[in-house]
Amino acid sequence: MEIVFQNTNFKADKKLLDLIETKLTKLEHFYDKIIDASVYLKVQKTDDKVNKILEIKMNVSNAILFVEEQDRTFEIALDKAEDSLKAQLIKYKQKIVQQAY
Repeated sequence: MEIVFQNTNFKADKKLLDLIETKLTKLEHFYDKIIDASVYLKVQKTDDKVNKILEIKMNVSNAILFVEEQDRTFEIALDKAEDSLKAQLIKYKQKIVQQAY
C-alpha cells in the first residue's frame, strides 16, 4: 500500500510519519485489497488545545473510505482514526462477501 502524507501549518517529524505508516499497514489484516492512502495532518491556529486534525482517505477496490479525527495530539487522533477505519474495512468486506452470494 502506498501512503502519501501532506502537512499543513507545521513540519511533521519522521517518528510520527512512521507511526502512521505502521498503523495503516496493520489494517491490511482486515482487508487485503487496500490500494493506497492519503494522510492529511493539520494544526489549526486556535486557542483550543484540541487543534490537531488528522484526515485519512483510503482507496480500496471499488470504494473510498474516509475518516477525520481531531484531538490534542496526532497520536490520539490516529488511534481513533485507526479504530474507525478498522470498523469501516470490516463492514465493507462483509458487504462485498454478501454481494458475492
